[in-house]
Amino acid sequence: MTNGSIVGKLIRFSGPLIFSGILQLLFNAADIVVVGRFAGDNSLAAVGSTSSLINLLVNLFVGLSVGTNVVAANYFGAGKKNELSKTVHTAILLSIYSGIILTIVGVIGAKQILRLMQSPEEVLVKATLYLQIYFGGITATMVYNFGSALLRAKGDTQRPLFILLFAGIINVVLNLIFVVFFKMDVAGVALATVISQTISAVLVVVCLMKEEDEFKLNIKKLKMDRDIFIRIVKIGVPAGFQGIMFSFSNVIIQSSVNSFGAITIAGNSAASNLEGFVYVAMNGFAQGTLTFTSQNAGATKYQRVKKVVIASEIIVMVIGLILGNLMYLCGRPLLGIYTDSPIVVDAGMERLSIICTTYCLCGMMDVAASAIRGLGHSLLPMFVTVIGVCGLRLLYIGTIFMLPQFHSCKMLFLSYPISWGITFIAQLVCFGIILKKIMKKNAA
Repeated sequence: MTNGSIVGKLIRFSGPLIFSGILQLLFNAADIVVVGRFAGDNSLAAVGSTSSLINLLVNLFVGLSVGTNVVAANYFGAGKKNELSKTVHTAILLSIYSGIILTIVGVIGAKQILRLMQSPEEVLVKATLYLQIYFGGITATMVYNFGSALLRAKGDTQRPLFILLFAGIINVVLNLIFVVFFKMDVAGVALATVISQTISAVLVVVCLMKEEDEFKLNIKKLKMDRDIFIRIVKIGVPAGFQGIMFSFSNVIIQSSVNSFGAITIAGNSAASNLEGFVYVAMNGFAQGTLTFTSQNAGATKYQRVKKVVIASEIIVMVIGLILGNLMYLCGRPLLGIYTDSPIVVDAGMERLSIICTTYCLCGMMDVAASAIRGLGHSLLPMFVTVIGVCGLRLLYIGTIFMLPQFHSCKMLFLSYPISWGITFIAQLVCFGIILKKIMKKNAA
């Protein structure tokens, strides 16, 4: 990543990440399609309404996996083998601890949090059951996230893709068995997810155990290295807190959506799943930017860092504009895959008309934030995102959206592109300032 063609290597690195994200979404879509088709709109709403809450609870620890990626990639680029080996063992142990904490919080607090989110009574019981089973197996998800972050740090995005493909196929098969044949409803979907995530965790651990270099995992050597843990936390906690605040604003939006009833929730859930396909195509390059920036920063190649960011921003803008608008234009037949209810499709189209057509702004914002983190600065993009995305959305919902003439789903969804655009500009300015200071310091 520190030499040769930037665009070609960026595409080769990000491609498997994009396909991994698409596969994950296809498997998630299979969950929603199976539930919507074979269990009904209330079950669809129950599963769909939990996504923002899951993200809220999980994002802090996903942020730590981002910190793991940055630290490992930096040591790899700098050729620090001993520190890299310690990072691998610290990260896997940290993933296990993270999963245990999430299981306790998620299982105990699911129903209470859903009530705070104004989940309708007709979906509350099913949504609670789904969450409790999901969080019962969340440790496997954490192990996979941290393990795949380590593999990405050395440039390996293919094996996580193959692992996800295999586990995802298992997930789809189990969905059909549990929901269609055994009539287990949302419990079947959750159980299928837990089993498939456990398989993916086992496979990624096996990959690390078979490594021949400093990425090799030895279970007997699992130990939390204090200095590396602190470094992961310094980068990961701000990234995770940003994710938490980002998700918190989405939980507030989901709560507002919930107030419009089960039909709107179901349409919103299906549309949100479709949007995800555009997002992962952009986010693959944001993750690529993170790793490329980290390795090149470790090798002190700062002019190359600048070129990486410019290339990523252009690619993401093009992808977002083309795929986002295509998704909106094909929205009705695509939403029809999830449900045969015309009013649910109408509700979904209302969301797509706002989000998909402006989605490139979100991708460009993520690339700029990833570049700043790749340079080792995690607090700044956190503050910018918290203020620019979360703060603006909460202000918008508490003022404009509360006015009777603007109290509609369409006006609610407008908070997304407004916050993306403003935050993107702020992140880009911050990146330019930080890179200039680092280059000046390095030249001194």
